[in-house]
Amino acid sequence: MSGAIDKTLGILEFLAARPQGAELVEIATDLNQSRSGCHRTLLELVGYGYVRQTQRGAYRLTTKLPAMGLNWLSKSGLVDIAQPALRRLAESSRELVRLGIVDGDRMTLVAKAQGVNSGVLYDPDMGIDLKLSCSAAGHALLMTLSDEEAALAVSKQGFGNPKDFGPNAPTTLPALLAMLQEHRMRGFSLIRDVYAPGMSSMAAPVQRRGEGVTAAVVIAGPSIRFTEERMLACGSDLLATAGELALLGNASPLLESRDEGTWGNRG
Repeated sequence: MSGAIDKTLGILEFLAARPQGAELVEIATDLNQSRSGCHRTLLELVGYGYVRQTQRGAYRLTTKLPAMGLNWLSKSGLVDIAQPALRRLAESSRELVRLGIVDGDRMTLVAKAQGVNSGVLYDPDMGIDLKLSCSAAGHALLMTLSDEEAALAVSKQGFGNPKDFGPNAPTTLPALLAMLQEHRMRGFSLIRDVYAPGMSSMAAPVQRRGEGVTAAVVIAGPSIRFTEERMLACGSDLLATAGELALLGNASPLLESRDEGTWGNRG
C-alpha cells in the first residue's frame, strides 16, 4: 500500500509543479515508474477528479486539490487573524509582506499584503516551499536554532544553487552560519541578492517564549528601491508585527507550537 501511496503522491507533486500538464512518458520517466503502472494511477486520479487529461493527451491537475487546500486554510482562521497585521506592515514599509508557516522542516508562504500599487512589484507565487538556506524566512527560522540544529535542517533540504537563486546565496555551511550570526545580533534576517537577483528581503520569526518558531513575517522588494538603509529602518515594525502574531498563536492551529504533534517529510 505504501508503494501505491508513494507513486500517487509523486504524480500529484509532479503535476503541481507543471500547471501546463505533462505527457505520460514524461511523468513515468521523471518519477522512475513503469508506464503501465503510472497510467493506471493517472486513470484512478482522473476518476476521483484530481487529474484531467487534455485533448492532446497531457495530464493536468484539476482545481479540486488546490480548492481543498484553500478551504482548509480558510477554516484555520489564519488569514483572517494575520491579515490586519500584515496589511499595516505593508503600508508602513510600502513593500510586499508575506507570512510563511513552519510545517515540520518546511517553510511555506500562505498569506500576503502588498504595500505599493504601482511600479516594480516583487510577487512570487503563493504556496511555495522556501529554500531554508537562501530565503529570508528560512534564515529567520534557522537563526533561532543552534548551529548544529541549523546545519541538520539545511542538510535535509540541501543548499540552493546560485544559478537558481541569487548570486549571494550561500553554498557552504560556514558561509551560512556566518550570515545567521549576523541575523541573531540584529534580531531579524536581512539578505540581498540571495533569494533572487536584484531582490532584497528581511524576516522575523514568530515565536512565543520557550516555544519553537511557528512562522516568519517577511518584507521583500526590489534591491534598487528596498535598500539596506530602508530595510534597517523597517526593523522595528517587522519585529513588532512578528510579536503581535506570536501573541495570537492560540487563535489558529497553524500558529500553535511547532513542537506539538508528529509529521514526516519523505519528499
